[in-house]
Amino acid sequence: MKQKLILIISVVVGLLAFILTNRYIQSVRDELFKDAEEIEVIAAADNLVQGAEIKFDDIGLLKIYRKRGGYTKDYVEKKDKDSILGRKLKYSVTKLQPILWADVEMPEGIRTGLSPIIKPGLRAVSLAISGDAAVSSLVQPNDRVDIIGTFSVPSRTNAKEMETVTMTLLQDVSVLATGQRLAKQEIEAMGGDRWSRVGNSSYSTVTFEVTPREAELLIFAQGTQGRLTLTLRNPDDVGFEKILPEVNFQLVEKSLPDLNDYRQKTIRHKAKP
Repeated sequence: MKQKLILIISVVVGLLAFILTNRYIQSVRDELFKDAEEIEVIAAADNLVQGAEIKFDDIGLLKIYRKRGGYTKDYVEKKDKDSILGRKLKYSVTKLQPILWADVEMPEGIRTGLSPIIKPGLRAVSLAISGDAAVSSLVQPNDRVDIIGTFSVPSRTNAKEMETVTMTLLQDVSVLATGQRLAKQEIEAMGGDRWSRVGNSSYSTVTFEVTPREAELLIFAQGTQGRLTLTLRNPDDVGFEKILPEVNFQLVEKSLPDLNDYRQKTIRHKAKP
């Protein structure tokens, strides 16, 4: 009887351990993939050698995960399957490995993705900006924005203290993409009716068209744990403010009267009583 009881207890403990382990694994999986989405990309159905012509039987679908709204590597997605059939491979691809656009010989002038949108001499740089920092996610591809940074830096009056400083880093910057939504796609989609699409998607990154030096500046700014915020421009506004001060609390106190006076007279067009 005692041995039977021990056996029953062991079975119950084993089942309980199994259930708890499964729950833990599921919770870890949910945490890892909570911001991920599953997409299907084209993969090699067998080992494919360099120079081989891609046939229908050579390829299959592979499910991968990417960060929701993030930019996927240069994978050939399911919808682009017909674009690579009959093309030759520039590089060998092993079985079950995704096929990249860079692996496929494409005619000059037929390019996909972000790179054809970038003007020669400029660069695309993606920064982690979303939500309220992107005007409640209303910033869209083809918009023009100013990029403002807020940083915690050593005080210039007391090196032992830190102060918060806000400054405009770049003005009149073109937005190439929000998440994976590209500027070219934004123009072509739905007959160019931009307003019907505003606010329809969320994203966690914004991609800008900048010079190489500007790219370094922005990457450094975000790497210092600063917070970057976008201000949205009217599409016809190409103005440039030559002198914009670094803003700290002392400047806010000092400037408020002048700022409000300017707003009333210039923006609201109100005369002083």
